[in-house]
Amino acid sequence: MIDNDTIAAIATANGVGSIAIIRLSGDDALSIVKKLTHKSSFTNRYATLCNVYNEADELIDESIVIYFKGPHSFTAEDVVEIQCHGGYIVAQSILKASLAAGARLAEPGEFSKRAFFNGRIDLSEAEAIAQLIEAKSEDAAKILAAQMKGSLKEFIEKVRDDIIHILAYSEVTIDYAEEDLPQDLVAQIEAKLRELYKLLQKTLQASKSREGLMQGFRVAIVGKPNVGKSSLLNALLNYNRAIVSDIAGTTRDTIEEQVKIGSHLIRIVDTAGIREADDEIERIGIERSLEAIEQSDIVVALFDASREADEEDKEIVKLLESHAADKEKIIIKNKIDLESRFHLDGLEFDLELNSKDDVSALIEKLKAIMDAKNLSDEIMLISQRQIQAVEETMKNIKEAFDPLESQELEIFSFHLNEAVKSMASITRPFENDEMLDKMFGSFCLGK
Repeated sequence: MIDNDTIAAIATANGVGSIAIIRLSGDDALSIVKKLTHKSSFTNRYATLCNVYNEADELIDESIVIYFKGPHSFTAEDVVEIQCHGGYIVAQSILKASLAAGARLAEPGEFSKRAFFNGRIDLSEAEAIAQLIEAKSEDAAKILAAQMKGSLKEFIEKVRDDIIHILAYSEVTIDYAEEDLPQDLVAQIEAKLRELYKLLQKTLQASKSREGLMQGFRVAIVGKPNVGKSSLLNALLNYNRAIVSDIAGTTRDTIEEQVKIGSHLIRIVDTAGIREADDEIERIGIERSLEAIEQSDIVVALFDASREADEEDKEIVKLLESHAADKEKIIIKNKIDLESRFHLDGLEFDLELNSKDDVSALIEKLKAIMDAKNLSDEIMLISQRQIQAVEETMKNIKEAFDPLESQELEIFSFHLNEAVKSMASITRPFENDEMLDKMFGSFCLGK
């Protein structure tokens, strides 16, 4: 639960900028700001230009103050925002003066936590706010903006209400134990439950396949030594990030960089050349390369057109089959400016290019794969907590079929009650304070 303290924090990121914002929330927010500004009143939702002073009555800055009277504010409490000139010293000085005047420093996520407990938002909306701040693509920002407006909440409530509606038939029949459910009603309930199960399964699968939209897609570049992986990375970044040489094993560890392709911010991992290595450091680098492949969303595999296929190339193909079977893959024949000598039965190429010259075809291919992840209109689960709740709901729906068939209605009702609890936990699980503290504690300070 929350206390009645007035909390304060800097709501903008550290660093030099034109504006920084200090946010206060609580019963004493307005009185504290009156002390800091020497003003006797503020008009609700109006911006007021005024001086801000510290506890020694020394001028800190000329700032804009906006007062939001509760419950019509983000936290549903009295909220005041002080917009000062950006920079570490000014914002910290105003925060320090606010604390000296009676506020306490907010914990990470405490503003959002108060909004939740005061009924201003539910957990799905709170998670959308937190993830919107760190959105890695424009598509992700659109999905999260819709969830902030309650799209996921509406979906959850609809599924929950459908389960409760089915549960009502069972509960009534339990109250009149001498009556069995009519067989046509059993068939209707079973059909409805199967429909709900398929809907949740579809939502779950769509959410897992689109995780890269939220976290940022990870792209691993793999191949044997000297096929042009580092040159490809440099070309995608448009600067020389990786060392390029003809010496096998030059890249001895994974190299990670971020780049924007289309509307997506992606993380590209240049892996060490994969081969049998006697050198201990190189061997560790290769192990990390395998981990990078398993953690990636898209695998770009390079083969050297200027060299004949050998056992190392065959090992790369086996690696793709064993470690990247369920991932998006782009198979590339590289160095096509040289005489072509490469051939490997059964290996088909998606692209042919010269990584030192033009990689636009690869950029377009990556963009098409990532854009395709957001073509569907399914509701998306945006956190592991939400995914686990839906999985638990599906588990209980599945376990309810057998007792429904045998009309063991107490057991049937138990599973449906558990399913309702699991779905409700996505939006408002009041019973688990520890989980709430952990979730809101991951938010940034001032949010």
